[in-house]
Amino acid sequence: MASRFSFLYVKDCRTSTSTRHLATNSSKIFSMHKNYLEAAVEIAQEAGKILMEEFFRPLDIRYKGDEVDLVTQADKRSEKAIVSQLTKYFPEHAIAAEEGTGHESASASEFRWHVDPLDGTTNFAHGYPCFCVSIALAQRDTLLVAAVFNPFYNELYTAARGEGATFNGKRISVSANATLSTSLLCTGFPVRNRKLIPNLQYYGEFTQRSHGVRRDGSAALDLACVASGRFDGFWEFGLNKWDTAAGVLLIEEAGGKVSDFQGQPYELGGPVILATNGLIHDEARKVALEISKRTPSPG
Repeated sequence: MASRFSFLYVKDCRTSTSTRHLATNSSKIFSMHKNYLEAAVEIAQEAGKILMEEFFRPLDIRYKGDEVDLVTQADKRSEKAIVSQLTKYFPEHAIAAEEGTGHESASASEFRWHVDPLDGTTNFAHGYPCFCVSIALAQRDTLLVAAVFNPFYNELYTAARGEGATFNGKRISVSANATLSTSLLCTGFPVRNRKLIPNLQYYGEFTQRSHGVRRDGSAALDLACVASGRFDGFWEFGLNKWDTAAGVLLIEEAGGKVSDFQGQPYELGGPVILATNGLIHDEARKVALEISKRTPSPG
């Protein structure tokens, strides 16, 4: 399998105008995305095995600057395995990984993998089984494939640009709920600079205006649950590119909508993200803007 993925990448790179060439040939685009996705799924599942090995072992916890932002041996082992395999399959691709072992700046490639080896580290460290591996590939600013895998429940979400989204191999779509008042929402809170993020105000307001707001501690899984219709909407502040890349593509391919509070297209790493089933998007955005006038959003 390694040689097949490597060959496909080399073949793509041999045409100096690969982007324009592939854009004129839908079958080649499908083939390329399909094999990128196969690689992402294989690697995510292998990393998931590592997480489950570590889940039942004594914890080895370190802290990134304070006693809130933690990292475990599982994060490190998972990221090492992911980066190693991606580098083996696609040696010229850039890799942006949360724990810093990728080679994002060293590569001039227009292809960039966004990797979160363990999204939900705090949950993992406390034995709460809401965590996942999140892997996405972007070509410049266009997301191509995504895989989000929760190994504890063996739940795999995937998406490929123009080919839809799936949950454990079955096609998924966002919910059909059309009103905020009957929606179930989700959000998250940062591990750093907590006092600078005004999300408690948004949490309270949205709780009053919906069926409820859940806080599960994994942005990638929250976004995946919006894509599959478990949640109707999600918002959060200050997320990194690897936190949202896979989930954004899942939602877009499942028929949902992603933007900032102003309604502008969400940019990976932007200060705020609003992701919904599309039907409640404008209503949720207007509520968020109302709150922001009383409690200015960061950025």
